[in-house]
Amino acid sequence: MSVQSEPLSASNLAPASAPALNARANLLRARSLRLVLGLLGLGVLLAAWWLGTDVLARPESFAARFSPTAALPALGELLTGSDLPLHVMVSLRRVLVGLAIALALGVPIGILIGTSRFAEAATTPAFQFLRMISPLSWMPVAVMVFGVGDAPIYFLIAFATIWPIMLSTAAGVRALDPQWLLLSRSLAATRWETLSRIVIPGILGHVLTGARLAIGIAWIILVPCEMLGVSAGLGYFILDTRDRLAYPELMATILIIGVIGFALDSLARALVGRFAPGQA
Repeated sequence: MSVQSEPLSASNLAPASAPALNARANLLRARSLRLVLGLLGLGVLLAAWWLGTDVLARPESFAARFSPTAALPALGELLTGSDLPLHVMVSLRRVLVGLAIALALGVPIGILIGTSRFAEAATTPAFQFLRMISPLSWMPVAVMVFGVGDAPIYFLIAFATIWPIMLSTAAGVRALDPQWLLLSRSLAATRWETLSRIVIPGILGHVLTGARLAIGIAWIILVPCEMLGVSAGLGYFILDTRDRLAYPELMATILIIGVIGFALDSLARALVGRFAPGQA
């Protein structure tokens, strides 16, 4: 017996696709609203900056030297110059190296703490003690131990960023479904197979979340760390503009630091949303 299929038509597809179209439209409206509100917030911030330096402050006051009417033209000059890209690349390299060190140490330690109650009990007091020490307080020690240059900056960034990575990794290990581990044992999986196929994929979202927090911390402490006698970087450039009394360039550099930091956080948030949508 043959079954005659009904020909496809727009009317047949419309009911099935309508919910999807409505969901896409709602998502688009929500994103547009967030964008408009975000731009509005930035506009309010810029207006407050302009009012505080150009309107309310006296023209001869020191605050007037940091006005947006002077900083924005200086920003354009810096963006078209050759010095700023060098300082930006040096700063980004230091952040990436420091984060790589923190990931290389923090993820294995976090897995160990998450899988062993004995290791957790033995290390928690010491790690909590070290975590509560400001990374900037180690600056004199870092210079005396590693000398002047990139090495103390790498140490300070890694010291500051290892804690969110390590703690997030340990939390991810504890959040693993025990049934997965039981399944690996029942299949006689080796430790490496369990680690590579169950543990690491299962904690990836937590690791990325910790890395996102670490990026924000690294970018915040980078500028004071680059005031340790180095000859390049955004922190050094801020000191250079201060010494040259180039206050518009100083404010322009602060704007650049904020924009790059925002871009780094957006990239990290996108990675978390891509590989761990529930934690974005």
